[in-house]
Amino acid sequence: MELFKAVPLGSILTYVVALVVGSQGSRGGYLAIFRQEFYEYEMWWSWPLFFAGTALAWGIMTLQR
Repeated sequence: MELFKAVPLGSILTYVVALVVGSQGSRGGYLAIFRQEFYEYEMWWSWPLFFAGTALAWGIMTLQR
């Protein structure tokens, strides 16, 4: 159950960090930040950062139980 709660938190962390790093023109090395386009909107994203942020949030919520 904590994993389903951790996914939105991981995506928020990914969006914020990728926005800051990607808007400065960096790809973030191992983070592999890229710009994704949805119709008229653009968004910075990183799958490795998403999985790491979700795992971090999941671990913290599991420890609080």
